[in-house]
Amino acid sequence: MEQQSQGTTVKGTGVVAGIAYAPAVWIRPRPELPQSGQNIAEENRDAEFERFTNAADTVAARLDERASRAEGPAAEVLTATAGMVRDRGWRKTVRRNVKGGHPADFAVVSATDKFVTMFEQAGGIMAERTTDLKDIRDRVIAELRGEPEPGLPSVDGPSVLFADDLSPADTATLDTDQFVALVTELGGPTSHTAIIARQLNLPCIVAIGAKLRDLPADEPVLVDGSMGTVAIGADPEESQRMVADYQAKAEKVAQWRGPAQTKDGHRVQLLANVQDGNAARLAADTEAEGVGLFRTELCFLSATEEPSVEEQADIYEKVLRAFPHSKVVVRSLDAGSDKPVAFANMKEEENPALGVRGLRIARDNEALLTRQLDAIAMASERLGRDEHAPTWVMAPMVATTREAKWFAGLCRERNLIAGAMIEVPAAALMADKIMPHLDFVSIGTNDLTQYTMAADRMSPQLAYLTDPWQPAVLRLIQQTCNEGKATGTPVGVCGEAAADPHLACVLTGLGVDSLSCASTAIAGVGAQLAAVDLILCQKAAVAALSAESAPEAREAVRGILGA
Repeated sequence: MEQQSQGTTVKGTGVVAGIAYAPAVWIRPRPELPQSGQNIAEENRDAEFERFTNAADTVAARLDERASRAEGPAAEVLTATAGMVRDRGWRKTVRRNVKGGHPADFAVVSATDKFVTMFEQAGGIMAERTTDLKDIRDRVIAELRGEPEPGLPSVDGPSVLFADDLSPADTATLDTDQFVALVTELGGPTSHTAIIARQLNLPCIVAIGAKLRDLPADEPVLVDGSMGTVAIGADPEESQRMVADYQAKAEKVAQWRGPAQTKDGHRVQLLANVQDGNAARLAADTEAEGVGLFRTELCFLSATEEPSVEEQADIYEKVLRAFPHSKVVVRSLDAGSDKPVAFANMKEEENPALGVRGLRIARDNEALLTRQLDAIAMASERLGRDEHAPTWVMAPMVATTREAKWFAGLCRERNLIAGAMIEVPAAALMADKIMPHLDFVSIGTNDLTQYTMAADRMSPQLAYLTDPWQPAVLRLIQQTCNEGKATGTPVGVCGEAAADPHLACVLTGLGVDSLSCASTAIAGVGAQLAAVDLILCQKAAVAALSAESAPEAREAVRGILGA
C-alpha cells in the first residue's frame, strides 16, 4: 500500500473537466445482502409483505422529499427513482416471493435480481439503470433492518468521493462544498452520475475499473477530469497551484457572455441539448443560442401507448416556447437499442445497437413518424414560428441517400427544415450524395464513435475506444465538414464531444458550424473559443488528425491550446 502512495496514477473516462485535490473517501457501504432466509410461516406472510410495503413507502417518501429540495435534472432523477420504488411490477414480484415464504429482505433481493437481469439484457442506457435498481434494493433492505441508510459519508472538509458507482439519490444531493470531485469504478458517460455531475459542474471520472480499489482512502488525490486521471502522491504545492489556476479559469468562464466566436471573429453557434421543457427553460437562462438537440424519445420512455398528435404537440411546444425566437433542432424518435420505447420498439433482437432503431423503425411503421412530424409542425404553428425562429427536424440513424431523401420529403410537406444525424460511418462516407437532399446535418459523436471503433459505448471496459478524440472519428468528421462546404450544407455536432472545450476548438478547426452540448458546458466552450483564433483551431485539428491514438491527440492539442 505504501508503494501505491508514491506517484501512482490511474486513468478512467473523464466526463466533467476540472482539477481537484483533497483526501479520498469511500461512499458508505451497502448492506450485506441475504443469500437465503428462513421460511416464513403462512399465517405471517401478509404481515411480512406489509413490513416490506411500509419500508418501501418510507424510502420513496425520503426520495420525494429530496426531490422537492432539488432542481432541474437532479429533481427529475430523484422523482424517477422514487417511482422505481413504487413500481407495481417490482412490488408484485416481491409480493410473490413473500407469499412463497421468503422473508422480506430476501424477497427484495430476488425481485431486484430479476429486473437487473432484464435491464442488463436490454443493454445501453437500460443496463446503466441497474445501479438505480440496486440502490433502491439496498435502501429498502436497510430500512427493513433498521440500519443507517447507505450512501454519502460524513466528512470534515473538502473530499474526493470514491464509489463503485453512485446512486442517483446520492449524486443529486451532493454538497459541492464538501465533495469536490467524483471518481467511480463503474458507470459511463450517460449514467446518472455523469448527467448530474455535469449539472453540478463537478470534476468527474467514471469507469476506472477495479484498480480504483488499490488506491488508499484518506490520502490526498489529484483529480484531472479533463484527462480522466487520479494521481496518488502528487506534489502538494504543485497540486494546490493547479487547483488555484483551474478555479481562476472557472471564474473567467463564468463571466463569459455570447455569442460564441474565436478571438479573430469566426462565429460558431452554441446550442443546448435538452430532453424536455424544463431542461429547455434552464438552457434559456444560459448563453445558449437555441436548441441543437431535443431528444424526443426521452419524453416517452415510460409511455406504454403512443400519445396522440395533440398530446405530443403539447410536449414539443414546451421546448419551442423556451426559445421563441431561436433555432430549435428536434430529433425524431430515436427509439430502440438502449432507449426502449414501448409503443415503438420492435421485437427482441440479438444485437439491438445494430438493429431496428431510430429512423429504421419507421421503415415498417411510417405512420409513427408522420404523426410525430405532424405534432412537431402543430407545435410550431401554434407559436407562429417562421424563418426567423425556424424549427429544424433531423432523423437519427440515417445510413443511405434514399433514407435521407425520403425523410426530407416528409419534413418539407409540413414546412419543417429537414436534416439528418451523421452517426453511421456510411453516412459520413456518403455525405456528398446525402447532403444535396438535406438542409443541414448534425454529427452524433457518441454513436459515430461507437460504430467507427466497433465498441459498445456503454462498456466501461471499452471506454478507451469510445473516446471522441479517436483520430479515426475525427477523420470522418473532417470528411463530413468538407462535403458540407462543397454542398453548402451546415454541419453541426451534438454529441458529447461538443462539451469538451479543447475538442470544440478542434471541431471548429475542422469546419463545424455549430456545437450543441449540455447547457452547463456552454460557458466553458464559449470562453475557450474566445481565447483562440481560427488558425490556432485549424492547427489543433491538424495535430489531432495526425495523432495515432486518442490520448496522443488530446495531449497534442493540449500542448497547442494550453491547459
